[in-house]
Amino acid sequence: MKLLSIILPTYNEAENIVPLIKKIQSVVKVRKEIIVVDDNSPDGTAQLVSEYKKKSKEVRLLVRKKERGLTNSIRDGVRTAKGDVVIWMDCDFSHPPQMINKLLRKIEEGYDIAVCSRFVSGGGFKGKEEESPLAIGLSRLMNYSIRFILVRQFRDYTSGFVAVRKDVFKKVALRGDYGEYFIDFIYKAYAHKYSIVEIPFLNMPRAKGVSKTGSNLYEYLSRGKKYMIISCQLIIEKHILHKIP
Repeated sequence: MKLLSIILPTYNEAENIVPLIKKIQSVVKVRKEIIVVDDNSPDGTAQLVSEYKKKSKEVRLLVRKKERGLTNSIRDGVRTAKGDVVIWMDCDFSHPPQMINKLLRKIEEGYDIAVCSRFVSGGGFKGKEEESPLAIGLSRLMNYSIRFILVRQFRDYTSGFVAVRKDVFKKVALRGDYGEYFIDFIYKAYAHKYSIVEIPFLNMPRAKGVSKTGSNLYEYLSRGKKYMIISCQLIIEKHILHKIP
């Protein structure tokens, strides 16, 4: 690996982003670029990064004012990335930065995609934060249902903490809304015969700020409905429309 690109998609993460960048820089010692892709956050996230990047040549900033959203942010980050390996992760410390090194080791072993997983042996949730036992239970149930529909050996279809060889994006694009994009990406990566490995991690409580994954049962169920729809669409595309090789 010549260069690692770490993509940090942000929206209102002013309290977390600079401490996160500093933590990544302290634990990840390979040659890297850290690309913050901010959706024009009103809380000043981009301004804080802009000031910090004056002190570090590793940090880059992309501010997006149109077609905002998580998937578009990651996609634009991938497009601008110069590395031959790309990692993206949440920016609230729920994804521990020290796991980046473990993801990289799996890529160095020869895997095309390495995913931090809450649902393999050794993985799980640390602390409750906004995630009640009911929410965690629904997350597990949703992932089990998606596995049943799609590829059963894969366990965490809503992880979003992943390392990918950049060449993978020549065949597998990112599409879909928050959360759905990862289901789509993993399933199509399997369809294209890319090698994928999951490694266990503990999903940590958000450090500061407000969660964007949902705050009540209705929001969790609404998001879960979208996940089931995209899963069924993928099966239709593969077996009926023959759009997926």
